[in-house]
Amino acid sequence: MTDPKPAAGATGATTVLASGDHFIAPQLFVDALRTAAPGAELAFRTQTTPWPHTPFGPVGNVKEASGTEDELLEALGDAEIALVQMAPFTDRVIREAPNLKLIAVARGGPVNVDVEAATRAGIPVTFTPGRNAAAAAEFALGLMLAALRRIPASDAELKKGTWRGDYYAIENAGIELDGTTVGLVGYGAIGSIVARVLRAFGSRVLVADPYTDPAKAAADGVELVALDDLLRRSYVVSLHARVTPETRHMLHADNLKLLPQGAVLVNSARGELMDYAPLPALLESGHLGALALDVYDVEPPPANWPLHAAPNVITTPHLAGATRQTADRAAAITAAQAAAHLRGERPEYVVNPQTLDGGR
Repeated sequence: MTDPKPAAGATGATTVLASGDHFIAPQLFVDALRTAAPGAELAFRTQTTPWPHTPFGPVGNVKEASGTEDELLEALGDAEIALVQMAPFTDRVIREAPNLKLIAVARGGPVNVDVEAATRAGIPVTFTPGRNAAAAAEFALGLMLAALRRIPASDAELKKGTWRGDYYAIENAGIELDGTTVGLVGYGAIGSIVARVLRAFGSRVLVADPYTDPAKAAADGVELVALDDLLRRSYVVSLHARVTPETRHMLHADNLKLLPQGAVLVNSARGELMDYAPLPALLESGHLGALALDVYDVEPPPANWPLHAAPNVITTPHLAGATRQTADRAAAITAAQAAAHLRGERPEYVVNPQTLDGGR
């Protein structure tokens, strides 16, 4: 929704839209930009979209967005800068906001922005790499431990009155991370934190990422390998890659069969990285020992989703980045991009840098 009384612009002030939600509040953007650009003459308009109380989804020609185009256009008014989280910057919104000169997005990827439309209009779009790296890394490790040691299942059964002492039977006993080979698919900000903690646990860490410098991998104490080799050798596999045309469904029916018998698969990155269709059969057969998911091919998954009935599945509702520190960090990084723009400098994280040489 649009907050009822957006601040009116003052003569000579730069008008800024702070479009937040119930995770990153508009005021967090306002405070962060005032800190990052002290002395700048700013007039703020604010908007609060309904996420996460209402799930995000496609809006116009963008995805993972919250609110409507009409609400966003009303909130924008004559704003030159937009600090946003989930608001839908569609082709239509960009065409109908002629004063807009910067869209600063508080997300690791600006999927709620039509970047091509912004580029045609000469509008730089910035993003916030690493905003949730610590949170997402910790969550992935939590999912690994939960799956390896049957924590959710034993908790649920004990609450029903069942004491599962038979989990001590050797055929049911868990697996330690200490000494276990763990494969990380993707070695960016999140994957590298996961690797560091896994090595502290005593795990052997394999990494599949064609963009990782072999010298960095060696210095970090991880082994850089091809994806198929990683799948063959890893008892635990965790995904930390971005979705691109090359990575979409990078795990599929054929290469999932390469996993060792009883392996654990964790996906807290993006649902599109894997084909979910073969997973129920792999779990039923025991070839896949456990599956831990925070992301899905359809979000939220439907009530008749086959994995709801499959054995040894842990599911959480896309919560890996849900920490208070992530919200603070995202607002600060986003504000820093806007502050650089206000000073006439080049923002650090721009997805369409060609707009910095021209623009409208």
